[in-house]
Amino acid sequence: MARRSNNLQVPQALAALEQLKYEAAQELGITIPQDGYYGNMVSRETGSLGGYITKKLVQQAEQALSGAGRTL
Repeated sequence: MARRSNNLQVPQALAALEQLKYEAAQELGITIPQDGYYGNMVSRETGSLGGYITKKLVQQAEQALSGAGRTL
């Protein structure tokens, strides 16, 4: 059995991450399998989806940091 190393650091964010995944898939025209098994998807689709999600998360973090008005 494979051990997962991508545990959530903030478990309360699970719902928001799932929502982001489905929004990203819709924008890219990728259908996410209902049963959760990604083995029948081509790696180009899963890689595009993961890259797009990462890009969106970085954009959200940059916006949060720029609008925070923090002083270090």
